[in-house]
Amino acid sequence: MAEENVVFILLEKILSTFTKNLVNIPAINPLVERLLDIPFLNVLVAFLLWKPIFHVLILPGMIGLTLVLLFIIYFERKITARVQWRVGPKEVSRRTGGVIQALADGMRYFFQEVIVHRDAHAFYFLQFPLISFLPVLLPLLFLPAGGTYGIKSLYAIPIAMALISLIPVFIIAMGWASNSKFAYIGSVREAFMYFAYEIPFILAVVAMILIYQTADPFEIVAKQSIPGVFINPIAFLAFFITVLIATSRLPFDIPEADQEVAFGPYVEYSGILFGLTMMLPYEKLYLLSMLSVILFFGGWNGPAIAPLGDLAPVIWLYIKTIVFMCVVSLARSIYARYRLDQTLKMGWSVIMSMALIALFISAGWVAWLRL
Repeated sequence: MAEENVVFILLEKILSTFTKNLVNIPAINPLVERLLDIPFLNVLVAFLLWKPIFHVLILPGMIGLTLVLLFIIYFERKITARVQWRVGPKEVSRRTGGVIQALADGMRYFFQEVIVHRDAHAFYFLQFPLISFLPVLLPLLFLPAGGTYGIKSLYAIPIAMALISLIPVFIIAMGWASNSKFAYIGSVREAFMYFAYEIPFILAVVAMILIYQTADPFEIVAKQSIPGVFINPIAFLAFFITVLIATSRLPFDIPEADQEVAFGPYVEYSGILFGLTMMLPYEKLYLLSMLSVILFFGGWNGPAIAPLGDLAPVIWLYIKTIVFMCVVSLARSIYARYRLDQTLKMGWSVIMSMALIALFISAGWVAWLRL
């Protein structure tokens, strides 16, 4: 009896901790209140609706990310086929236009055999695709969505940028662990690309931080009565191009380059490990799109939807992020791939110049406001 009382007391303390910071969604509040009256189930419900957990695991976190991945892969294939006058995926669920093609691909990867070839560094070969999720999930803690957030910090934007910048390190490590000629080539290309875009990317973000005079995303969104893209369009253009390079989207899919290096750093991966590595650029695109929306498009600002309560800002941020991803995906349909030397030249000349101009524009804007 004493042990049962200790357990119940502990559960009550945990429940009281969670219920102090629950997501407020008026439309489902009556159901939530009923569930909170059910022993043991109330702790699970309170845990899932606790703002940090809701943000990281549900929306815009893991579940939101999964839904975006299923949609954006389908959208990218369809829009590219439509623009290039060819047939997109339709064999799976032909009547619905192949709408579950991405889900079918995921099931195929899940049940395929994972092959570790004898020359690979086996331990690292298996490890890196799994731990590459760390720099994907951790930035979500620092990128808020209105009332929901993981960790609130005055330096959330630089911290998120630093964590996102770790993703290429894991991609290069995958190529090294594969111990394959084509994987090495892809890894070297990824390293060169990293140096081509990272500094202009940082300068474009710093230009916007200079305008807002803060790195706190809550203050940045609150100050966007005029969206940042209109205040400094050069910074947005530099940011947009670096996003294309950072996510290996055409015309910058140079590290993967199917026709030349047969998917580059990931060439030796198969089964579910290949599925995880293939998702990595899309996951990075999701994070960078969310960062773009916060900096340039008013973040979660949008009309209030009373029945949704705290969920309304999350949905506005989510919708804007998906729209930005769709625009980025459209570039795949239009441009041919650049060579590595062309991309390096562009990164260190054109894009760098644009980022520096954006920085001067931001400095001029701040000086004008202080007059």
